[in-house]
Amino acid sequence: MPSFITELARQRPEEIAVRDSDHTFTWTEVGDILNRTANNVLALDLGLNRRVAVFAENAAETAFAHLGSLFGSASTVPVNFHLNAEEAAYILVDSDSRIVFVGPETLDRGIAAAELARAQGLEISVVGWGVSHAQVTSWHDWLAAGDGTDPPLDVQPRPNLLYTSGTTGQPKGTELPPTMFAGGDTMAEHIDGMKKNRFAEFGTHLVVGPMYHTGPLNGMRLLVCGIPMVILNKFDAQGTLEAIAAYRTESSVMVPTHFVRLLALPADIRNKYDLSSMKLVAHTGATCPVDIKRSMIEWWGPVFTDAYGATEVGTTCSISSPEWLEHPGSVGRTVPPFTALVLDDDDNELPANTEGRLFFKDATGRGVIYPNDAQKTKAANIAPGVFTLGEIGYIDQDGYVFITDRFSDMVVSGGVNIYPAEAEQVLVQHPGILDVACIGIPSADMGEELKAIVIPRDLSNPPDVKEVLAFCQERLSKYKCPRTIEFVSDLGRNTMGKINKRKLRAPYWDKK
Repeated sequence: MPSFITELARQRPEEIAVRDSDHTFTWTEVGDILNRTANNVLALDLGLNRRVAVFAENAAETAFAHLGSLFGSASTVPVNFHLNAEEAAYILVDSDSRIVFVGPETLDRGIAAAELARAQGLEISVVGWGVSHAQVTSWHDWLAAGDGTDPPLDVQPRPNLLYTSGTTGQPKGTELPPTMFAGGDTMAEHIDGMKKNRFAEFGTHLVVGPMYHTGPLNGMRLLVCGIPMVILNKFDAQGTLEAIAAYRTESSVMVPTHFVRLLALPADIRNKYDLSSMKLVAHTGATCPVDIKRSMIEWWGPVFTDAYGATEVGTTCSISSPEWLEHPGSVGRTVPPFTALVLDDDDNELPANTEGRLFFKDATGRGVIYPNDAQKTKAANIAPGVFTLGEIGYIDQDGYVFITDRFSDMVVSGGVNIYPAEAEQVLVQHPGILDVACIGIPSADMGEELKAIVIPRDLSNPPDVKEVLAFCQERLSKYKCPRTIEFVSDLGRNTMGKINKRKLRAPYWDKK
């Protein structure tokens, strides 16, 4: 690989560069794998956008597929490993991915998704690790057939294409924004840009979240900075503490659900491990309850930096632990190129400490972009570069942003975005359901969870709740389905047929 791997292999030949639950890899081994992956990808006709998909749970190979393909001038598409075959196939086709990498947990769904994509005219092959199947090229064999020499550095770096759930039921792809992509005209320039990562000044990085999220993916890019990484295949609260203590990890990216589960451990378990190596934890995914955040700071120290934003734009606001203790509950002040503004329902700007719809202005004029959906791109920006993440809040006199509610329907559960429309469109097909609305309600563990408010066709004899939940889970990924169902006689639709979901949510949040 480029000089950074060669030098690391020379200086630290025995150091473990990448470790997951099953395997370890030295810098030399990592360099060889990345070379072969990059050269294999470079040799392929991947279409105009040169996209490959990674549909796999956390593993070292997941990181290698992403990073090696990046060096092979490909745009990688992280596919949520919870998706069913039909949902994954939609992303494969929409992104025009020509390879899909799978692991043992996604093998069957990956094969089925590829078959569905081929039926729609997509030329796509399947490469998998830890699997043996006639329709899948073994990762080991695929690497062995590759060229182990250093790939060229004059190729174009291409940003990830990430998918967000869609308000109308179909996910939309958005490229990793410039605030999160090092850019550069060549791979050599891109690698130099990657070394400016804020995590680069720290040691071993711990990956605890799913690697289809931008935060955990950042850990993969840290290899370029010579930062070893430890990958947890699945999050486990005690296992996280064990990994920190055993490998002296110094940085990580976490969401509030991780904090809740860590704090739920018995005191004797929490006090058992030496966590003093941790220097930076980027908290993202959702606003964190004040008591949870304060408890984590008291336990781990002032090592937390909040990064509030979205996949489409990156981080819009940031706040350190000392700042947060002075402004508890804030998601921070805006970071360049963004400025925050609060608008009323007529798009007039409101003064400090006045609640309204929270918007951000991108000084570059970019705002939110969906490459395959010009209409949604237009709808996301009320003016060039002026966009909202769908939340209500206010800005105090010192410029700190506070989130108080959400005016979009989106639910953030465990750091994962869920759009209720997907579940609603499935549930309304149930023969025992007349009408339905799904909303986010408080969850001690996940922050929010999805609840279905249902009008049954026969109120005196509603369908069985377990059967309705199973009906939904057979047609959608489980995480997109409601956790609970409540039967009612009216949803409060207005004369235009619209539902005031803020009003539906209010009784549940008022009880909190």
